[in-house]
Amino acid sequence: MKTRCNLNKTKQLKLIDIRGAIDKRCYERSLWKAIFWYTFDFCLYLLTMWLVFTANSLWLKLLGGMLGGLVVSMMFVWAHDAAHGVLFKSKRLSEWLGTIFMLPSLNMYRMWSFGHNRVHHGFTSISGMDYVWIPLTPQEYYAQKWHQRLFYRIKRWPFTCAAHYLVDIWFNNMIRYNPGKDPKKRAYYRNNKLLSLSFFIAFSGLAYFSAGGVMGVISAVILPFIVFNYVIALFVYLHHTHPEIPFFNERSEWNHVIGNLHCSTMVRCSKLGEIFTHNIMVHVPHHVDVRIPFYHLKHAYEDLKKQYSDQMFEYRFRWSTIWGIFKQCKLYDYRLGKWYTFSEGRNVLHC
Repeated sequence: MKTRCNLNKTKQLKLIDIRGAIDKRCYERSLWKAIFWYTFDFCLYLLTMWLVFTANSLWLKLLGGMLGGLVVSMMFVWAHDAAHGVLFKSKRLSEWLGTIFMLPSLNMYRMWSFGHNRVHHGFTSISGMDYVWIPLTPQEYYAQKWHQRLFYRIKRWPFTCAAHYLVDIWFNNMIRYNPGKDPKKRAYYRNNKLLSLSFFIAFSGLAYFSAGGVMGVISAVILPFIVFNYVIALFVYLHHTHPEIPFFNERSEWNHVIGNLHCSTMVRCSKLGEIFTHNIMVHVPHHVDVRIPFYHLKHAYEDLKKQYSDQMFEYRFRWSTIWGIFKQCKLYDYRLGKWYTFSEGRNVLHC
């Protein structure tokens, strides 16, 4: 893996040439595959909710809620591809089906799509522009108040990383999002919020009266939402964070080739993991070209690997590896391109 000092070679590459290495068949839409996986995910979700609504045992209800959260994550990844416009020719059909699939995660399709497509993909790993897992410097971290440092630590711990997506993405960038004074934009985003709120109220009411009161609501709505936030936060963290993957705070040091080819990962999963994640852990080709559907990402990655293996980073999904990444990647020195643990960051300040 390259260090930051030799990214000049990466900068000289052109995105159009990199995309040219990908087989044209990787861009072909398959209507039956899109519908199959939509149906598959939806049936799994109904199955988990059936368990929640029919089980007499509280533990079975909670199990259904936890499994439901995993399936909601699968549905979200499908909707993610719909938001990129790669599953259907019809933008309206993509939005309708994507909106439905984002409802159980309480995400707002239009608002999420704008932030993800324009901001995250447009400025991947640039501090002050991208908002996905951007690290603090040692100076920034130790200048914060104690409760801010505590919350930052919570987000950077592998078992509580859900706080990043829940607060930084969902709450700050969707719930609190201000579209400005344009009445058309305000109505556009207000309706999206109202739809999610309506689903939450209606489904919570159904769960309360049909699935066992408060515990029914927790199992059918709250627990899947929490599990979803954890899974997506973990996925996105692994997509762009590793001791050898850089972040930037200067646009002059970054370009789209670096952001899309070099600042994303390929995380090898089991066959079951690939089904569960809809290949979203094959993240490099997705950032190189968002027009590639999730069911072609593995093929596209192998094409890229033939010519650009020295530009990409790959590892296998293991909990020991993930623990090591979380342990090391706490604070970041943008000038040196170096990650620090909290104790290392404190020592840097005292030098």
